[in-house]
Amino acid sequence: MSTHAEFKEGTTQIDATTLTEAAQLCAEVRAVVGAAYLGPPIAIELILASLVARGHVLIEGIPGVAKTTLAKSFAAALGCNFRRIQFTPDLLPSDITGTYVLEAGKGQFVLREGPIFAQVILADEINRAPPKTQSALLEAMQEHQVTIEGQTRPLPQPFLVLATQNPIDHEGTYPLPEAQIDRFTMRVRMGYPGAEAERQMLRRYADPNAAQLVTPRVLEPGLVLRLQELARAVHVDDEIIEYIVALAEHTRQNRRIALGASPRAALQLLEATKARALLEGRGYVLPDDVKALATPVLAHRMLSAADAEGDAVPENAVREAVERVSFRPPPGRPSSAK
Repeated sequence: MSTHAEFKEGTTQIDATTLTEAAQLCAEVRAVVGAAYLGPPIAIELILASLVARGHVLIEGIPGVAKTTLAKSFAAALGCNFRRIQFTPDLLPSDITGTYVLEAGKGQFVLREGPIFAQVILADEINRAPPKTQSALLEAMQEHQVTIEGQTRPLPQPFLVLATQNPIDHEGTYPLPEAQIDRFTMRVRMGYPGAEAERQMLRRYADPNAAQLVTPRVLEPGLVLRLQELARAVHVDDEIIEYIVALAEHTRQNRRIALGASPRAALQLLEATKARALLEGRGYVLPDDVKALATPVLAHRMLSAADAEGDAVPENAVREAVERVSFRPPPGRPSSAK
């Protein structure tokens, strides 16, 4: 097996050795984050896939389900610096991006960088800030840069935004506009942990002699960028592309949906499936990758029709599309093979 340094400096060519080491590194990240975050492991899987796909994640969950713990342990495992931004009604765009201040004694203005200049950002309760402040994230999330006083500054790489919102308490909140929701590669819904995980968490904090758990570093920024480059090189058959297009088209024709999956949604589903394939040590995408990620990638971008009943209409529409749209492999090749 190659060393981490060799892995970092390698080419983007997908070979068996590279795939094996990439999968092992990602498995280590899942393991160390899972030791700190005792909730459902699917949340770790989806965030890691979003990172490798160069995306961002919208996390929905009630207070107290360890969203901050998950974000901090994830950043520690990646070897990236971490900043938390608490969104409030009085938060200004400059509180996020930074501003120029007069430096005493020198008589000149210098940039005081805001928390957006970190590699992993936790945007806590993003829907509590007014739209003008929410929009300060748009350029950063899409272009990986910010503009301050007319000057454009690149953000450090890799760059990952984990934004949270409470799906229950809507009083005093500002719903995210569709343009901003569309910037999130996935939406991850975090519920209550299982009984055994909750008991384990209580035992951990009940012991006064227990050492504080510190998430060890598994990667470094250069290795994360290497994984992102490798994910872009993962092979995708034309039949997979046809399958993704058919799923998106099915959501647009659903009578209970006013706004179906957009072309950008289909593109991000493609990128996410390539990342998932890499995490599992494959150099090619399978239909199962598409099926596994269709709901977290597509559903949050869709809008229910006015006469549709229920809160889970988009999710049900995506599941219906997955059930009804068949993957058509090329002649002579089974659907479960490359």
